[in-house]
Amino acid sequence: MEDFALETLGLAEAPRDHPLRYPGAWPTDSALLDGDRLVPLPRDRWWYEDRAPVLAVGSNASPGQLRHKMAEFGITSPIPMVKTRVTGVDVGVSAHVSRMGYVSASPFHAPDTVRELFVIWLDPEQLAIIDASEGVPLPNGNYGRAWLPAPEVRVELPGGVPLPGVHSYVNRHGVLHDGTGAARTHPGQRELLAELLVGSARLRQLFGVTPEEFVARARADRQLCAAGTRLFADEKRVTESGLERYVTVQQTGSPGTGSSLFPPLR
Repeated sequence: MEDFALETLGLAEAPRDHPLRYPGAWPTDSALLDGDRLVPLPRDRWWYEDRAPVLAVGSNASPGQLRHKMAEFGITSPIPMVKTRVTGVDVGVSAHVSRMGYVSASPFHAPDTVRELFVIWLDPEQLAIIDASEGVPLPNGNYGRAWLPAPEVRVELPGGVPLPGVHSYVNRHGVLHDGTGAARTHPGQRELLAELLVGSARLRQLFGVTPEEFVARARADRQLCAAGTRLFADEKRVTESGLERYVTVQQTGSPGTGSSLFPPLR
C-alpha cells in the first residue's frame, strides 16, 4: 500500500519553523491535503463549486505550512491543491519583513509571464483562517485579498479549462524592485537574504551579515521587523505590484456569511 504521509513525501516541514527554506516544499502534482496525508486527486476533480479558488505563490502551496495553519484552529477538513498554468502573474518579493523570520513572496502583474502555480480550494472556514494568517482583516495587515479576473490573469486547470478568476493575496506594502524599477522575482529565502544584506549597510546593522543572523534576529521581534519594512521604503527599494486595484475590502464577521468571500465562478 502506497504511503501518502507528508513525512514520507518530504512535505511535512513548515517554513515558519525553518525560515531559510521558505517557501517550503511544494507537491509535484495536484493532490488533496487530508490531515497528515497528501493523496492524489481524481483526474476529473479540478473544480469545486462550493469552495473559493486561491492562488498560492508562497508558503500557502506548502502542505506543511497549510497543515500548521489549520491545526492552530483545530480545522481538519481536506484542502484540494490543483496545479495550474497561470498567465499574467509572477512571484515577487514582499516589501515587508515577516515575524516568521523571512521575507515572503507576493504576486505582481507580469502580462507575458507563464508560471505553474497551485490553486488551493478553500471552504469558508479555511478561507477565513488563511485570511487571518495574511493579516487581511486588520487595517494595518500585510496583505489584502484580491479577486484577479480573467482575462487579465488567466488560470488554466489541468486539461486547459480556464477559471473566470482567482483570489490572491497582494502585499499592502508593495514589492521589492530589481534596481531598475521593475518588480524582482523571489529566488528563494537564503539567496534573497544574502543579496539584500550585501546591498544595504543599514539592513546589516539591523539584522546582521548572514541569512542565519537575519532570521534569528527577525523571528518574533515585531519592532525590528517593522524597522526593516520601513527601511525597504526609505531606501526606495519598493514598487507597486500592479495588482493593487483588484484588492477589495473584506468582511471581518463570521466566515462564509458575506458574498465578498466568493465572487461568482460562472
